[in-house]
Amino acid sequence: MHGDGRLTQVLDPDDKGQDECGVFGVWAPGEDVAHLTYFGLYALQHRGQESAGIATSNGEQILVYKDMGLVSQVFNEDHLRPLTGHIAVGHVRYATTGKSAWTNAQPTLGPTPFGTIALGHNGNLVNTQALMGLVREKSGEDLTGELGRGSSTDTAVMTALLGCSDEDQSLEEAAMRVLPQLKGAFSLAFMDEHTLYAARDPYGFRPLVLGRLSSGWVVASETAALDIVGASFIREIEPGELLIIDESGMRSRRFADATPRGCIFEYVYLARPDTTIAGRNVNAARNEMGRVLAREHPVEADIVIATPDSGTPAAIGYAQESGIPYAQGLVKNAYVGRTFIQPTQTMRQLGIRLKLNPLREVIAGKRIVVVDDSIVRGNTQRALVRMLREAGAAEIHIRISSPPVVWPCYFGIDFATRAELIASGLSIDQIRQSIGADSLGFMSEEGMIASTTRPESTLCTACFSGKYPMPVDHTRVAAGLDPAPEDS
Repeated sequence: MHGDGRLTQVLDPDDKGQDECGVFGVWAPGEDVAHLTYFGLYALQHRGQESAGIATSNGEQILVYKDMGLVSQVFNEDHLRPLTGHIAVGHVRYATTGKSAWTNAQPTLGPTPFGTIALGHNGNLVNTQALMGLVREKSGEDLTGELGRGSSTDTAVMTALLGCSDEDQSLEEAAMRVLPQLKGAFSLAFMDEHTLYAARDPYGFRPLVLGRLSSGWVVASETAALDIVGASFIREIEPGELLIIDESGMRSRRFADATPRGCIFEYVYLARPDTTIAGRNVNAARNEMGRVLAREHPVEADIVIATPDSGTPAAIGYAQESGIPYAQGLVKNAYVGRTFIQPTQTMRQLGIRLKLNPLREVIAGKRIVVVDDSIVRGNTQRALVRMLREAGAAEIHIRISSPPVVWPCYFGIDFATRAELIASGLSIDQIRQSIGADSLGFMSEEGMIASTTRPESTLCTACFSGKYPMPVDHTRVAAGLDPAPEDS
């Protein structure tokens, strides 16, 4: 199930792990909730660039519009104007479960005995097949909702499971029954005709925050989305918590005990630098990672440059700590995004050049430290080193503000398979030779963790350490099964 939807990257050749999704929800009578959600999704665009969708409710019916593409490509005023109401759920998607197709765009819709559900999901479940079995037990072979229309996502399975029982008297009761059965990563924003809900898995893998508007409430994947719509940050939604927001106000229920294991890759790469997670500003964490990296892997050089934009905060930290001047050595084309054109090999090789171009006047004759946040397959760094050599760099020293990625993620990041991860089969010096650098230094796991200011026990570092918060069986994945055994 995991990774079935990887698009070959043409115009965005980042060989990083991609986060699955961003979610946004708002309950605000009297506000234009569709436009608020549109702007919230704009702030979360980095979390998913394959599809976007918004569902709204006016208290009587739910309307939804979703399509493939960026938020700005999917929506215009003609699309937003009919989306009236006082409740909305929005979503941007990058596929990790289910292929990239319109049928898998979110929010997902589904019938329930008590109305309609619209649901957006950030994360990845590890017991989807077992849950699908429960859906078939209750619904038979005649699948309804998104599953009946061909969706292959774990989100569609959750939506169906919430709606396929007549034992419950409300969506709230259904959620309290279903949420404990879900295994893996899930930060959810969902609604029926009258109520907005938000829920976060007991590990809190993916961020989810609560904000306050003068007229209502907002939930979002990142605090940056609250800032964009003018909402004040109230708190993080706790691991194992279900929030219910309606005309009576906001209520909280706990469906599981909290065992926090927030994804450390959010700090390294995934989240926006202006987001705060667990009280730690992401930009400050990345600056500190760069400073630690300079202490751990010093080198004599003339300038420090970043692989823009994700490597910039760490590169600034490296320059500050080392005393080596920071310079802009690479120019990024801001208009290069994802495309759904099936690429040729020639186009794939051009991809990095379409996105980044060296400033020869800055690079030529210089000993350069290039700071990037991670290496996954090594393709980006290999092409980058080649470009810098062609631009006349005297020496190229690659510094990475995270440890080597050696294990796959099953909790919402679309990394390569272990066989494709360059660090799983090569030593650091072999990686250096493979990408063509004069030297290569990775940040230590200890330094990375310390930069977040969070206790190691509250973080998931599985992609670096192989220490998964729950039992996973890699042989099951190879066999096409859920990574977590059903009895885990």
